[in-house]
Amino acid sequence: MKLKEKFPSVYECYQCMTCTLGCPLAHKMESKPHELVKSVLLGRDEEVLRSDTPWICASCEACAARCPNGIELVELMDLVRKEAMDLGAVRPKERDLYKAFMEQIRKRGRVQEFWLVFRLKRAQGFKVSLEEVLLGLRMFLKGKLNPFTGFRKGPKGLEEAFKEVLG
Repeated sequence: MKLKEKFPSVYECYQCMTCTLGCPLAHKMESKPHELVKSVLLGRDEEVLRSDTPWICASCEACAARCPNGIELVELMDLVRKEAMDLGAVRPKERDLYKAFMEQIRKRGRVQEFWLVFRLKRAQGFKVSLEEVLLGLRMFLKGKLNPFTGFRKGPKGLEEAFKEVLG
């Protein structure tokens, strides 16, 4: 099934570019948000699945808040990430980050940055630069990064919600 069939609200897009103009990360993306939507509309699913756009998207909802047609672009980005994962069309770096992030959410209902980075680096063979270590230390000393925040189980029903949504 094509992406446009799974996310029919893309048909409401008239390429006003408001999503791209409001996106704080658009300048980092290979395909801007409005270009990704256009590619979905044109049925270029392979191109969309190879794009780095969904992986750079911060899910901040700025695009959806500004869209004159109320298109929930973050939901499209989630769909594209899931499809890319299912089809194995993901670069290793993005795959590892996505898995580490989703593992954190699934287990705790939130992301603890220290453990997210730890799991990501573990998946990449613990390759850590001195610059990264020093950055982590500075963040820890300023109280911005705390590995000792405690481990909580995710909210009740979270695992069931994951199963329902992700299968």
